[in-house]
Amino acid sequence: MAAAWRALGWRLLLLLLGPGGLARRAAPGPPPPQDAEFTFLLPAGRRECFYQGAPGNGSMEAEYQVIGGAGLDIDFSLESPSGVLLINEYRKSDGVHTIEPTEAGDYKLCFDNSFSTISEKLVFFELIFDSPQEDEDGDNWAEVVEPEEMLDMKIEDIKESIETMKNRLERSIQMQTLLRAFEARDRNLQESNMSRVNFWSAVNLGVLVVVAFLQVYMLKSLFEDKRHVRT
Repeated sequence: MAAAWRALGWRLLLLLLGPGGLARRAAPGPPPPQDAEFTFLLPAGRRECFYQGAPGNGSMEAEYQVIGGAGLDIDFSLESPSGVLLINEYRKSDGVHTIEPTEAGDYKLCFDNSFSTISEKLVFFELIFDSPQEDEDGDNWAEVVEPEEMLDMKIEDIKESIETMKNRLERSIQMQTLLRAFEARDRNLQESNMSRVNFWSAVNLGVLVVVAFLQVYMLKSLFEDKRHVRT
């Protein structure tokens, strides 16, 4: 078993150095775009746009939620780098959209609150990318380092396990982010409802006090003797 792992180590070293040393390694390509999430406050009567670069022939998932503000709704639009309007939604509280395959360039995401003249909106959105360029060199090094003798654990098995673990961890992070957004939205809604309940409770209490005083005054006036006694 130790001899097999030593052979595997030598093959990895030969793969990195190659016949011409480190200078013969291919130059790394541009790094893949990172997943991003952002929460911002959109004032009443305003429109905000964001630009996000994406590689070609990949996958991009855009998700947004309105987590604060009256009505919890907003207008959303998404344009491709070539200027084509891909998505256009009106008065939505949330949405999930997947673009596949993507076009190389900057995508334009716009959030519009111009229909509201009073209420500002708290908006959360997230962008998730899945680029095929990440695994383009995976098969090459796996074929080179695979030893001729049988190993207890193959390189392909290790690679598959790592990729599965990575995907599950990324999905867990995304789910936790969405749960935090839902929690913030529910908390804002509860606080808004609590303020309304307190206000109308105070109004009802004031009306009850006024009615009580009016009833006492009316009853007292019924039993008053308005006749004048002359002596």
